[in-house]
Amino acid sequence: MDILTVDQHEVMKEFQRLEIRETFTEIDKNNYGFIELKDLREALDQVGFKLPGYKIREMVNEYSQKQEIKSKDKLSYDEFESLCMDLKAKDVGSKFKTVVSKKENLETLGGMSSISAEGTTHSVRLEEQLAFSDWINSNLGHDPDLRHLLPIDQEGKALYLKIKDGILLCKIINHSCPDTIDERAINKKNLTVYTEFENLTLGLVSAQAIGCNIVNIDAHDLAKGKPHLVLGLLWQIIRIGLFSQITLDHCPGLVALVNEGENLEDLMKLSPEAILLRWVNYHLERAGVQRRCTNFQSDIADSEVYTYLLKQIAPNTAGVTLEALRESDHTQRAEVMLQQAAKLNCRSFVTPQDVVGGVYKLNLAFVANLFNNHPGLDEPEQIEGLESIEETREEKTYRNWMNSMGVAPHVNWLYSDLADGLVIFQLCDIIQPGIVNWKRVHKKFATLTKFMEKLENCNYAVELGKQLKFSLVGIAGQDISDGNATLTLALIWQLMRAYTLSILSRLANTGNPIIEREIVQWVNQKLEGAGKSSSLRNFQDSKISDGIIVIDLIDAIKRGSINYDLVRRGGAEEDNLANAKYAISMARKIGARVYALPEDITEVKPKMVMTVFACLMAMDYIPNMDSVETNSH
Repeated sequence: MDILTVDQHEVMKEFQRLEIRETFTEIDKNNYGFIELKDLREALDQVGFKLPGYKIREMVNEYSQKQEIKSKDKLSYDEFESLCMDLKAKDVGSKFKTVVSKKENLETLGGMSSISAEGTTHSVRLEEQLAFSDWINSNLGHDPDLRHLLPIDQEGKALYLKIKDGILLCKIINHSCPDTIDERAINKKNLTVYTEFENLTLGLVSAQAIGCNIVNIDAHDLAKGKPHLVLGLLWQIIRIGLFSQITLDHCPGLVALVNEGENLEDLMKLSPEAILLRWVNYHLERAGVQRRCTNFQSDIADSEVYTYLLKQIAPNTAGVTLEALRESDHTQRAEVMLQQAAKLNCRSFVTPQDVVGGVYKLNLAFVANLFNNHPGLDEPEQIEGLESIEETREEKTYRNWMNSMGVAPHVNWLYSDLADGLVIFQLCDIIQPGIVNWKRVHKKFATLTKFMEKLENCNYAVELGKQLKFSLVGIAGQDISDGNATLTLALIWQLMRAYTLSILSRLANTGNPIIEREIVQWVNQKLEGAGKSSSLRNFQDSKISDGIIVIDLIDAIKRGSINYDLVRRGGAEEDNLANAKYAISMARKIGARVYALPEDITEVKPKMVMTVFACLMAMDYIPNMDSVETNSH
């Protein structure tokens, strides 16, 4: 008899889908939205289905025969997910757990949650556990606040225990994205179950603000040390930090990677993975070797690409050599290659076995770390049009919000990645479930008609915006398809506003949508009820700039949460920014999912200021977190 509830089955399916999505994304490195049928065996292997060759050939033939010419020899994500779920439902699927548990470097964990206690198991990659633990020891081992936690043991088994008080999580986020969390907001001394939970909440909500998808993770999961969730979150945070430096601002020398017939914008539209591949091949060409790299799995397994790359980017004084190529055994060759990487202080993330095994995440991290430390690109005297290419603060906030919603594909370049309408449809469906008629949506695009199909999508996206009562005067589907920055931003803001207010309206459960005027009224009532002297006229109110009204509101929502000794008065620019940083972090600490940045408060940016107050208002409809301490004992 099946003792799992319907909801539990859905959660299990969602976890399976996450694993399938991750595998698909790793193989579809260019975000085309499909994988080649010739890669089907590799994809199924990674998900855990070890099928004989004749079975794979049968599947390939079956798909080839029933596909239209325009999608010949390709498999979309929906088709791949459907195939995996079908396999899991059949006899071959019943062997899935056995196969996964036997995969090299996978540890099967059961009983880590109420669901897994009923029979679900999750696989944890031991190489990720080891790599992330080593990265934490290397990068944060000097932090005096982490003396009680670091170093993590050599095998990384204590990693999940070390995360539980929340301090380490907050520090990892600040290492990847400096100043995301105001250190004054972190509970560091005399910790209780409750103050640890506050730290975990601060870390999780801050991770979401920098673009991590935490839909299936909460502070309770981290407090229980669920390995697959901890590793998944850490990878997102570390990846964001590694990729954040692949910009013209950090590395102007990227202009050297622009191909003939391209402009800078074409280069920056590429995913970070694609830019790193181009960087590797640029150096291989300069090294005078014929070899080229098309992926960070099979192409790097023999260490030849890495050996030439290291030699090419290394300073002459580093003593890096090509001696690894003398080794015929691939594992030994990888070890010698990594010894050369150590001369550049870049022996991170991978072991020789990870290189030979082509472990995608860790090899990607290894290459990104090499790029960040030794790009080996000549800096140009000046870059024309840089201002129009570099991401603005507003664009980054919107991009982080979208990615935290779990949209696919991942949004790297705001305008080009929205130009086919698919991300917009996903956001509309989150705002108002069921509003999108997916039968009208082109999910795959034929070579000859893709421009028309993408335009049809964008026209439908504008139509949906009007259904959601957006103000879209002068905005047409063509503007979104063309990547018109001003008009695309106008649509994105209204999507974010609608999302924020929809969450608030659902929590309020009054049957009517919440509007901005009601938020202002609530703010003033809350402040007055708590005996605060501050008040709010509107979201353009200049008094917002010193951050004190936000700080007072947080203290009104959660009495005693603010340490007023840390609040600066006087109105100096530096003091205002310090208050705003404290306010944003304290808002996140009580669970408010704030995406705005401190500068949005000090500069009184009305749009983002509204979202701050709306997110705080939402906290008034959520049960008090004080119950956590009682329930945790």
